[in-house]
Amino acid sequence: MNYVGVDLNTASKELLTFVSGITPTIANNIVSYRNQNGAFRDRRHLLKVPKLGPKAFEQAAGFLRIRNGDNPLDNTAVHPESYKVVETIAADLKLPLTQITQIAAQLKSTGLKKYVTDAVGEPTLRDILAELEKPGRDPRAEFKYATFKEGVKEISDLKVGMELEGIVTNVANFGAFVDIGVHQDGLVHISQLADRFVSDPKQIVKVGQVVKVRVMEVNEKLKRISLSMRTTDPRAAETPGAPNRKPKETQSQSKPATLEDLKSKFGKKR
Repeated sequence: MNYVGVDLNTASKELLTFVSGITPTIANNIVSYRNQNGAFRDRRHLLKVPKLGPKAFEQAAGFLRIRNGDNPLDNTAVHPESYKVVETIAADLKLPLTQITQIAAQLKSTGLKKYVTDAVGEPTLRDILAELEKPGRDPRAEFKYATFKEGVKEISDLKVGMELEGIVTNVANFGAFVDIGVHQDGLVHISQLADRFVSDPKQIVKVGQVVKVRVMEVNEKLKRISLSMRTTDPRAAETPGAPNRKPKETQSQSKPATLEDLKSKFGKKR
């Protein structure tokens, strides 16, 4: 949550507790204050929240976002402590704060060193510049979705042998659960994760990974779905009704030696 940021005016008290400096009591007070006074228009109004002191504000402010507030910087990861330097840069460039992206573009050509102070170093200025270039962006990697098979929406639509695409939702010691779009995750047992022996499922799959699976078994009554990620189905090699063949003998069967054989080999006894 600290990496992505939280919308101060829509976040629940449960979500707010994940923000640095926000305790369950403070989170509850933020929601109560919001309900009584309306949406926050400025980050500094957080200091009016009971039990949210300067230290908590210092820790949390940069992670809380206010959309369409009084200060455009409140919807960025720029901390209020750095607002002054941004305002100075904007004034030098003769640009309003509402044109944040233009401030970043022009700042690249003018240079950062003239704005370095004892309180704000060049690394901090570079972080501010990166944020101003794309304010409010989601820094998380793009999430890849599985393409669920058309016409397969319920467990009753599944047939043994179907090949589907799904997304891993959980990984356990005994295998992985995969969402294949039928409101019930299927299980890929550890023995079906790969064509080779697998000792740890986490070496093969991870949560959020898109995988291709084959339906091995469906129990609609118990809502159980068995899946496989093996490239070949070992059961396909077994021909139904074929007689079981005994393995060939590994030791050769020899006939017992006769008296004549022994005589010819060792000669007559004297």
